[in-house]
Amino acid sequence: MGMSAASGAKSGGRRGRRGRRHGAIAEINMTPFIDVMLVLLIIFMVAAPLIATGVPIDLPQTGAKPINVDQKPITVAIDAKGQIFLQDQATLEPDLVGKLQTLTGQGYEQRIYVRGDRMVDYGRVASVMSTITSAGFKKVALVTDPSGR
Repeated sequence: MGMSAASGAKSGGRRGRRGRRHGAIAEINMTPFIDVMLVLLIIFMVAAPLIATGVPIDLPQTGAKPINVDQKPITVAIDAKGQIFLQDQATLEPDLVGKLQTLTGQGYEQRIYVRGDRMVDYGRVASVMSTITSAGFKKVALVTDPSGR
């Protein structure tokens, strides 16, 4: 009889020492969350260089410093074959001005970047730039590759 009374007192004493009078403590286990985030980070780090955006153009190299642009710029690209691309979509030179006006909303002050492949004829790049500036666009710039690869 003394034995059962002592064992009952022991279990009651344990409960009091742990401080579980108010119920279970709910804590979020962060380990699975951190594991998932690290796996996603590794996946995106590996996949990011594989994602190629835009028209593949071999730009000429210069010593100019890169410019900072807050919004996505309007780009006109000319590939090695002389084809014109407006925002990565192929277009013809006669249709270029109309599509630019639609894209800019008749805003002739918006900057337009012209990217010409190093193998394309300089006259072709000059012709496209002339078409853009003769339509009234005032800010037309050439894009070069600042890295000395």
